[in-house]
Amino acid sequence: MALADPVRRAIVARLSRGDATVNELAEPFAITKQAVSKHIQVLEHAGLVTRSRDAQRRPVHLDAAALEELTAWIDQYRLIAESRFRRLDALLDTIENIKEKKEEEQ
Repeated sequence: MALADPVRRAIVARLSRGDATVNELAEPFAITKQAVSKHIQVLEHAGLVTRSRDAQRRPVHLDAAALEELTAWIDQYRLIAESRFRRLDALLDTIENIKEKKEEEQ
């Protein structure tokens, strides 16, 4: 759910290059800083980002371990889906071979 929104995915992509403030994260978007802050809150609640205090700044940090855990979880389902597609490809090849043999016999 947290990564369903394209703005949040862009924020995660930006944070993968390094920490950033809300102002820096808001620059590429045509939305308010408050809206960006709300997106960051969603990512915080999901455990994907954290904030710290550095004098006047509150940089946002990507939690790489949480993202890696999420990626591993997604990979499980990706592997299952790929396995199903390989079996479907094999079945379609078998059907095609049977059709070709029948056409040759006629």
